[in-house]
Amino acid sequence: MKASLSNYRQSPRKVRLVTEAVKGKYVSAADVVLSYMPKRAAEAIQKLIKSAAANAVNLGASIENLMIKNIEVNKGFVLKRSMPRAMGVAKPINKRTSHVDVVLAEVAKNPKK
Repeated sequence: MKASLSNYRQSPRKVRLVTEAVKGKYVSAADVVLSYMPKRAAEAIQKLIKSAAANAVNLGASIENLMIKNIEVNKGFVLKRSMPRAMGVAKPINKRTSHVDVVLAEVAKNPKK
């Protein structure tokens, strides 16, 4: 019950802010949190979690019992560009990418007392 997103065109540091907010939550709760989050990566992470949930349903799991067991963001390749500066100098610009992996687990919900 996995899904992965490769070469997402945003830096891993910014994507980790979004993934840390949903780590350990149920898929339904994570969907609500991500739909109201004002970050650009929230939409891509929401789509990735829905994809992992669909993979789990195809394997016979119940979508109500799915929890985000692990979600990790690793660095991808870096596009190296340069910006012309004063006196004929060029300064580097690194355009970073991210690899995101999601692992879901089926956990029975405990009713609250």
